[in-house]
Amino acid sequence: MKPPNELSAHEAAAQIESGALTSEALVAACLDRISERDGVVKAWIAMDRDQALAQARERDREPRRGPLHGVPFAVKDIIDTARLPTGYGSPIYNNHHPDTDAACVALTMANGGVLLGKTVTTEFASRYPGETTNPHDLNHTPGGSSSGSGAAVADTMVPLAFGTQTVGSVIRPAAYCGCVGYKPSFGHIPTLGVKQNTVSFDTVGLYGRAVEDLPLYRAAAMGIAPKPLSDVSVSGLKIGFCRTMFWDQAEDHTKNVLAQAVDQLSKAGAKVVDIELDGPFKVFETIGRTVTRFEFPRALAWERANHYELLSETLRSHTIEIPDISFEAYTGAQNALTACRQRFADIMTSVDVLLTPSAPGEAPRGLDYTGDARFNALATWMHTPAITLPAFTGPNGLPVGAQLVGPRNQDHELLEIAKAVYPVILNP
Repeated sequence: MKPPNELSAHEAAAQIESGALTSEALVAACLDRISERDGVVKAWIAMDRDQALAQARERDREPRRGPLHGVPFAVKDIIDTARLPTGYGSPIYNNHHPDTDAACVALTMANGGVLLGKTVTTEFASRYPGETTNPHDLNHTPGGSSSGSGAAVADTMVPLAFGTQTVGSVIRPAAYCGCVGYKPSFGHIPTLGVKQNTVSFDTVGLYGRAVEDLPLYRAAAMGIAPKPLSDVSVSGLKIGFCRTMFWDQAEDHTKNVLAQAVDQLSKAGAKVVDIELDGPFKVFETIGRTVTRFEFPRALAWERANHYELLSETLRSHTIEIPDISFEAYTGAQNALTACRQRFADIMTSVDVLLTPSAPGEAPRGLDYTGDARFNALATWMHTPAITLPAFTGPNGLPVGAQLVGPRNQDHELLEIAKAVYPVILNP
């Protein structure tokens, strides 16, 4: 029998509902694991153990609230919590206590979730890293910006966690740390109470240890009724193998395991076709970066005006001390992205899902660089759902993910396909 902290969220929720497990026992096991491991993984930035246990005892006493009743979850420290301080990864906000929970946190708690603590974020969810390490090898990055969330879920400290994504900040840490990461369609999970840096792209995402966790977590975070995943046959699926315009950045091992995955899917009866991103996608990276470079410095207007000296040199040099983007260039980039989204919607009418890399390869060595997010930009900037599955192991023994991208607003269908595809491609 698994220790409680190693249960996936859907397993834990079922055991709590049946009476085989209490929320208090589950939360206590997670806290024990944190005590054992967080001295080296450094995934957590704020926690009140007594408060978490008190929440769990309350869940054990009361009627079932919703799909995650009694299940603990973590919150990236870019997301407001009233019970715990929220620092946004910056010394500017030391001892900052918001008055309210972010909407996604409040909704999850209303559906029975137990707020366990806050996880480390990079500074304002950008490039400057925190202290979190990769639980598989402490000398490697966990990715960013949702570094603590990915590491905590992968290291069985908590079954679920919130992250946020502007380019690749949910998918990449999940791929590097070896858990399931899901970026919903743009706007599905409310961003009220999230410290955003690029309002055109920022999306609240979810971490779990199994695909089956995500419909429950998604329903709770959105405040909607949960919908079970139907069984989908791989046979007959139309899967687009999309190397993207960044294929030359992928490591040889990543290219090889994805080619093997394509072969396994074909043998299982899926129709796999190559998908090329043409036309408006020729300037895709340039226009996406233009939008980010216009919006991010403006999102930090108060911090720049009042606490410039407390911003890291990394943030200043990459985000603030760069040539300003004109409004004309910004609106032109937005129009070009609209054209890309229209073209992408057309492409997705011919397939059920795209298969792409989650990252160029394994997590890079060192903690100063959180890795390359290029392979995640497509789903984020197209406002479509994406999921990374911990399907492969790299040459250094670290996790390597496979990313599936679905049509916009077909998130549930994407999760159903991911559940079917995962066992077929797992470590081919």
